[in-house]
Amino acid sequence: MTIRTRFAPSPTGYLHIGGVRTALFNWLLTRRQGGQFILRIDDTDAERNRPEALQPILEGFRWLGIQWDEGPEVGGPHAPYFQSQRLQSYKDAAMQLVDSGHAYPCYLAKEALDAERKAAEVAKQNYIHRGVHRNTPPAENRRLLEANPAPIRLKVPEGRTLGIDDLIRGRVEWQADLIGDPVILRADGRALYNFATVVDDVALGITHVVRAAEHLDNTKVQVVAYEGLGAKAPTFGHVPVVNEPNSKKKLSKRDMKKFVTPEIRAKLKLVGWTDAEIESRDDLNPATVAFYREMGYLPSGLVNYLGRLGWSLDDKTEVMSLETMIANFSLDRVNDSPASFDPEKLLWVAGEHMKMLPLAGRITGCVPFLVRAKIIAEPIDEATQAKIARIVEACGERLKVFSDILQHAPVFFRDPEYDPKAVDKRLRKEGAMDLLRAAAEELKAAPSFAVADLEQVLKPWCETRGVKIGDLNHVLRVATTGQQVGIGLFETLSILGKEETLRRIEIASQIAAK
Repeated sequence: MTIRTRFAPSPTGYLHIGGVRTALFNWLLTRRQGGQFILRIDDTDAERNRPEALQPILEGFRWLGIQWDEGPEVGGPHAPYFQSQRLQSYKDAAMQLVDSGHAYPCYLAKEALDAERKAAEVAKQNYIHRGVHRNTPPAENRRLLEANPAPIRLKVPEGRTLGIDDLIRGRVEWQADLIGDPVILRADGRALYNFATVVDDVALGITHVVRAAEHLDNTKVQVVAYEGLGAKAPTFGHVPVVNEPNSKKKLSKRDMKKFVTPEIRAKLKLVGWTDAEIESRDDLNPATVAFYREMGYLPSGLVNYLGRLGWSLDDKTEVMSLETMIANFSLDRVNDSPASFDPEKLLWVAGEHMKMLPLAGRITGCVPFLVRAKIIAEPIDEATQAKIARIVEACGERLKVFSDILQHAPVFFRDPEYDPKAVDKRLRKEGAMDLLRAAAEELKAAPSFAVADLEQVLKPWCETRGVKIGDLNHVLRVATTGQQVGIGLFETLSILGKEETLRRIEIASQIAAK
């Protein structure tokens, strides 16, 4: 049997991190076993659907490298792949159940249903609805529906135990007598989720349904629907939810905005986003995939982290390639407890993947951020390209995501903005100016501004003067960049060059003297 899995997002907004983790598990499972991964769009909720949200969903999956074998823009033998285009199939399936005696019309008014429910609450009993036409002959129910359309209810078998062997949770069972007969088709012909998804999964030949644990309770009704349609139920695996960092609360778009740190906000503002947009836009929310693309995360790092979020290769491996994940993924190593989303660990994993990216790839990824922040302009000339390459290389492990370049590059293309606290602490310190002027003379006489040559000039010079190299570093860094932290000092001076370094030292001397 060829394994077929699916992921079925609704076009209501940007891809959620938790949903993508579930989609990734489906995709890894099929890739390892040589099956097919189907992308289906559940777009029957007209009130919440946003047609413009479809492309960000498709683009998000493609950016992550999660390619679907059948679905929108790909096609396939089981088209269409939009629920809104499959409405007739739900009506036909519902009538099939009526004709076989597995479903029936319900003419009870909402007020009567509410009264039944309230009576059960007063009696402290479970509300289990069984309609009056439950045992009406199928032919009569068909005649009733043709004469007067009504909601159709699925007939839950009585006196039975329903169950599944979940690939993650093991055996799960429900007592059928505690399950009311659910509506599967409204009077206007619109199918409810629990029924539409069963009809679609049968039509698409889905063999394995791997989805979020919050859908586990839906499964009991779906098992009944599969039986009624005479179809074999797929194998289920319910993945635990993803919680907020250090919390037992499910990860949500609304609450994840608090993890937009001042550093992240500063980067977003540099590339043109306003505070209002940062607060309101879903693609700037850490709960969505779009946020990580916007911040310049490598997709391989995000996929690695999400794949490890609740699944393990062994008891120690954190960083792995996609090929390794595909070759080793199995649901029996998925934890049945909720996973905790950790932004700091994600950033670390992203940094590990950035280390493995060749310099050319890092440069290519950083350039768009420099352009958007108006630090450089296109077209980029050779001198600017060479300077960017040197800056990126000097950043080394400081560059974990591409937007990190915005913390280090501006000072090489603009005059420094001198931090008053840094000036007071480093440049106005007793003896600092004498040290700076003497160092400037030494630099002026330096035969080369290559990193190694600068080290050979300044380190021995400090030793002969009895000056700690760290003290000189602090003074020179603030004088040339305006800040107390940054990439290596010798790399900084080398990238600036002799003329610019000396010019900035003169400016800093004047500022410190005020």
